[in-house]
Amino acid sequence: MKSGITPERRGGVIITDLVYDFRNESGVSLFIYTQKEGRIMQRIAAIDPKTATGKAKELLDAVQTKLGATPNIVRTMANSPAVLEAYVNFGAALSKGALSAKLREQIALVVGETNGCAYCLAAHTAIGKKIGLSEGTILDSRRADSESSKEKAVLQFARDVVRTRGEVRDREVDHLRTLGFTDGEIAEVVANVAINLFTNYFNHVARTEVDFPVAPRLAHAPTCEC
Repeated sequence: MKSGITPERRGGVIITDLVYDFRNESGVSLFIYTQKEGRIMQRIAAIDPKTATGKAKELLDAVQTKLGATPNIVRTMANSPAVLEAYVNFGAALSKGALSAKLREQIALVVGETNGCAYCLAAHTAIGKKIGLSEGTILDSRRADSESSKEKAVLQFARDVVRTRGEVRDREVDHLRTLGFTDGEIAEVVANVAINLFTNYFNHVARTEVDFPVAPRLAHAPTCEC
């Protein structure tokens, strides 16, 4: 990072007057946000719900009604109503599946951690707390850990799906089956990984400004081996 100002490290973030460089425990740069006039500069601008029209307005209004808010990621996706509609419908479909809301959030946390997505970690930390996940469970989930052997297996599998780009070994799938997971539930784990890969990558590309409380840095953050 080229700058005439000496960076200051704060909780895994290198800060100058212009740059936020988010790094993991090994010092690997995961993503960089540029800042101007005190605001993170997005590469894809968010749509203002007050000025939205047509399908974008319809979708944003629906999100506001359901959540009581329109998160920045949703407003940014609204640049393409097709993208936002696909995201909303994908999430709605998975919410009707076999996996519990808590386990889906835990999967979101481990995928966000593995990909180093600050926005998704912040969002799913907040959502996780709202649906009853403890702070300890949230942090453990990011590490692919749990006191429950079944939850731990799912989280480790989800992390491996990300790290291997889906090329997991037979024994990893078989391990889930021995713990009682059906093929349908395994399919849903993969689908939940997929929707979070989408949001992670979308946020990296858009440099979505985080509008949730920032998630704390892990003591030993994993490195994505993709």
